[in-house]
Amino acid sequence: MSILFILVGLVLLVVGGEYLVRSSVALSFKLKLSKMVIGLTVVSFATSAPELLVSVNAALDGFSDISLGNVIGSNIANIGLVLGITAIITPLAIDRDFYKFNWPVMMFLSLVLYLLLSTGMVLDRLEGGVLVFLLFLYLFLLIRRARKGGDIKVEAEEVNDALSKVSNVKIFIWLLIGGVALWGGSELLVKGAVDLAQQMGVSERVIAVTMIAIGTSVPELAASVIAALKREKAISLGNLIGSNIFNIASVLGITALIQPINVKDPSLLNNDIFWMLAFAFILIPLAFLPRSFELGRYKGVVIFVGYATFIGLAFLGAK
Repeated sequence: MSILFILVGLVLLVVGGEYLVRSSVALSFKLKLSKMVIGLTVVSFATSAPELLVSVNAALDGFSDISLGNVIGSNIANIGLVLGITAIITPLAIDRDFYKFNWPVMMFLSLVLYLLLSTGMVLDRLEGGVLVFLLFLYLFLLIRRARKGGDIKVEAEEVNDALSKVSNVKIFIWLLIGGVALWGGSELLVKGAVDLAQQMGVSERVIAVTMIAIGTSVPELAASVIAALKREKAISLGNLIGSNIFNIASVLGITALIQPINVKDPSLLNNDIFWMLAFAFILIPLAFLPRSFELGRYKGVVIFVGYATFIGLAFLGAK
């Protein structure tokens, strides 16, 4: 039954996330926001909603390891699983914005998260506020860079113009469907994860950094693989880096504002977060060596093998 809860929960999260993105974009058009702003902010916030609902729900229910494990595992999966598989399918070009802006921000926030957690084994409301402030600072700088001629085509192309013609009634219905599906999905996913962990004799943290993280990364994986098969070169890397930034700053930041997140399982700080930092860091040498500005198939294999190793060790270490 726990597996069924997890599967149904993930399906509801995917459906809810899709409806939330549609309704949010349609509402943004009604508010006369530009496509650039919608692509850089609204879509990013909406696509982080599944992780946010899971983390908030888990924290409120007292399963803070699921809150942290979900985000840390998702950030690892976005690079190791999604980016690795996408690069294996087709080589990915790397633009200069990656190492001049997006990667440094992701690395900085990852280190900030580690420092905040390691100082008191808790992410309290003040620290959550710091993360949310850093998120808005990032968005301000991102929009300013884009207006000065940065690489914004990908974000703008992801915004469907047809959504500007959606009626207010349909927007409300989509918001309602999205909200209900996200909340119901997060409830089922957290319950299923806790039950499965108890049945398998492993911690909630192991289930969170592996199964839940993979599940919440499925939409990104599907979108990236489809784009790779279509040979759309300007894909994946920027979006996945942005997703990792939002996971830390918005998901954990907002969750901590609602309910402080305690580190119950030391392995989250002694092991998992170092894997997250390693996967984030390794992108820089891979971006330049041996062939610059490209993530080719061999590099994709290296990243994916690293992720498979992480998953294997997570379960072996839990026995």
